[in-house]
Amino acid sequence: MNRDDKVPQYKLTVVQYCLLAVLLVLGYGMWRLQVLHSETFESLAERNRVREVPILAPRGKILDREGRIIVDNYPSFSVLLLRDQKRDLNADAALISQGLGLSPEEIRSRIRKAALGHAPESQPIVLKDDITPNDLAFIEAHKVELPEIETIMVHRRLYPKNGFAAHLIGYVGEVSEDMLNQPQYELYEPGMIVGKSGVEKSYNDLLMGKDGQRRVEVDSRGRELRHLSDSPAVAGQPLKLTIDLDIQIAAEQAIGDKPGAIVAMDPHTGEILAMVSRPTFDPNAFAVRVSRQEWSRLVSDPGKPLLNKAIQAQLAPGSVFKIIMSLAGLQEGVAQSMNVHCAGGAVFYGRRFACWVKSGHGAVDVTKAIYQSCDVFFYTLAEKLGIGKIAKYADELGLGHKTGIDLNDEASGLMPSEEWKIKNFKQKWFAGETISVGIGQGAVTVTPVQLTRAISGIAMGGLLETPHVVMMDDLQNPDLKKAALEHKRETRVELDPKNWETITDAMARVTLPEGTAPSAHLQNIDLTGKTGSAQTMSNALAQKLGHSHTVGDNGWFVGFAPRRNPDIVVGVLFESGDHGYLAARLAAQVIKAYVDKQRRHELEIRKAEAGDDGPAPTLATIQDKYSPPPKQGSQPQKVAAAASGDIAQNRGSDFDFTGVWHEDAGDEHQLGSGSFTLPKGPPARPAKAAPGMQ
Repeated sequence: MNRDDKVPQYKLTVVQYCLLAVLLVLGYGMWRLQVLHSETFESLAERNRVREVPILAPRGKILDREGRIIVDNYPSFSVLLLRDQKRDLNADAALISQGLGLSPEEIRSRIRKAALGHAPESQPIVLKDDITPNDLAFIEAHKVELPEIETIMVHRRLYPKNGFAAHLIGYVGEVSEDMLNQPQYELYEPGMIVGKSGVEKSYNDLLMGKDGQRRVEVDSRGRELRHLSDSPAVAGQPLKLTIDLDIQIAAEQAIGDKPGAIVAMDPHTGEILAMVSRPTFDPNAFAVRVSRQEWSRLVSDPGKPLLNKAIQAQLAPGSVFKIIMSLAGLQEGVAQSMNVHCAGGAVFYGRRFACWVKSGHGAVDVTKAIYQSCDVFFYTLAEKLGIGKIAKYADELGLGHKTGIDLNDEASGLMPSEEWKIKNFKQKWFAGETISVGIGQGAVTVTPVQLTRAISGIAMGGLLETPHVVMMDDLQNPDLKKAALEHKRETRVELDPKNWETITDAMARVTLPEGTAPSAHLQNIDLTGKTGSAQTMSNALAQKLGHSHTVGDNGWFVGFAPRRNPDIVVGVLFESGDHGYLAARLAAQVIKAYVDKQRRHELEIRKAEAGDDGPAPTLATIQDKYSPPPKQGSQPQKVAAAASGDIAQNRGSDFDFTGVWHEDAGDEHQLGSGSFTLPKGPPARPAKAAPGMQ
């Protein structure tokens, strides 16, 4: 070889460096594969032969205060589309749709949505919930052709029938993208089922369990070869509510289909014994996947069935507010000496304000003003007190503030004041506005639970407890229990005992013949309360809109038993119920159910104590704290058999009665009559579970 044909040294050097660079790159790649990311690639390789199928944890059961089931779970199957298979999922959509009754476009849309959302391939897509036996047979028959299809057992919520306690319990659903952006849901993943309202939402972390996992070995086609291991799911913790199923049933039956709300509370502890809102909805429709049509119907319904009116309806309290007015007047030393002549109305600041009794109430003191609900008396009292003092006592009793109940989305209501008007309207308060506030109208708005708590505070001599729906002492989560107990608080308002007695004694006459709700009177039960009617719009506006005969007033009633240190307080809102006495009838049914239950329990104790010696005690012989106090100067009357609900027992096996009725509704003079025998029936039995949960 000629010297001129030799390769230059610099070219050899370049080639050597290039080879070295290639070796370094290859070496780095090998180090990266085998050392730096060894676990990642090992996991990817493992995924080619190992499939991880989630085991979903059931949510905790929801129980009443006595441990009776309100909400349970039932087993169901869902179809999953596994996205980690090396297959063209869009091409298989047609075959999948034929077997599961879905459209190919819907399946491809879900695949596309998961890809656009950057969901990991290991996260399956839920194609269909609560599948039928035919769906399951199709999946089993096409395991070879469709290895990306998998079934999973899901424990779905089983709620009571007919929307029983639906607003209190709430419902569950798939966590939304908006929720995932909130701090409290940062640890959740798309597809998880969470509480969306009510107790299900407020105590979601407690009710949710911890999902498990099943690992199986599969072949290249995704067929299962053998089971490798299981990580069992941990069920959610059971949750015991303060609700008494027997009282809840009584409240549900009392309100029926009437629009409004009922709240029953133990004023000693703040425990909610019953909570009803109407119209209602069926949470079972949400347990699987609510349809778009059903959701549109619910949100567009003018009755607002998804609104929990017990804690969210903000309406004028009407004449129930007169109890707060009476407290303010007596505490300020004004109402004791007031004697007002009611002639059906009075003039204040150049304008005539009418009383609800057009003929007037005559001479009225504070006691008569309460049980006959005289507007003129409270117009006059409002003028004497002024908005500042009225707002002060209303504020102390919690009006205009959230009660702190352990349910989400509670409304605060509104108690107007001079400061409020300046802040919100940049206007001064006019004295004439105070007159309407004096009877619970004007800008005053309350929620049923708020008004119930305020009146219970007066009935308890100034003690206001925080309402709550969960038995806090039974919470199994220490952190949650501590937070709940810290949240629970009591407030005390200083009340003169004489004023307390004056108000409660007057309220006890509301259901007597001279009061505003005699039809709600309960024999042998010391029912105390106050009726209220509140306009939904002014008479002038109603006439202008042509609704003068179609727009009814809202009926209110808050009652309790007994009149001193009561054990139960019931607040009722009857929307468009016109008169408070109609709401009082509903409350009376709930209070009677509560007292009857307490007396049955007392009767069992007395029978056990009496043994075989002496006559067996009966409900008719029980005189307890719920019985009306004897009138002064008279001997205690014997309790009538009818009062105890034990008629048949005191008349033998059957009960004879005579009835008279109108034969023709159009002819009041055409009457019919007859005698009947009513066989003695078995006593009412307490509920064993919520409706549909047996």
